[in-house]
Amino acid sequence: MVDTLGYRVVKKLGKVEIRSYPRMVIAKVDGYGDGGFNLLFRFIAGENSRKAKVAMTAPVLSENIPMTAPVLSGGRSLAFVMPESYTIETTPMPVDERVKIVEIPARNLAALRFSGRWNKGVFDARLKEMLGELQRAGTGIKGEVFSMRYNASFTPWFLHRNEVFIEVPP
Repeated sequence: MVDTLGYRVVKKLGKVEIRSYPRMVIAKVDGYGDGGFNLLFRFIAGENSRKAKVAMTAPVLSENIPMTAPVLSGGRSLAFVMPESYTIETTPMPVDERVKIVEIPARNLAALRFSGRWNKGVFDARLKEMLGELQRAGTGIKGEVFSMRYNASFTPWFLHRNEVFIEVPP
């Protein structure tokens, strides 16, 4: 069984949930798209400073890095959430310099859950739906949109859990 990132639902806006997430530590790869999965998997499998295995958690985060912010690579980023007990100080350091360890502070996120295989068309439709709901409710947004995927590729497509997110003010 894979641990799942915890959160608290603050309120519901139709199908959209406003969630409070605690601080989290992630192992992140920028600019490699889904190819970054192998880099991250090797890191949690023991390719790190302690040669320690890190428990797999769900979800896997992915986002598009905007061309306006300090751009690390201009490509898609992929990240694994470290187990809740890890801090920035206790997480093993990656051997591969393409894997970065980052701490994300506690924050509120708007989330819209959907099932099935993830693809850009479905993601864009769910994003539009979520942003429409937030706009109708007068809820502001900040930051960049990202998605979380919860299931292994061998899970039947109709059981896949996916979510689209954007940060919202507290």
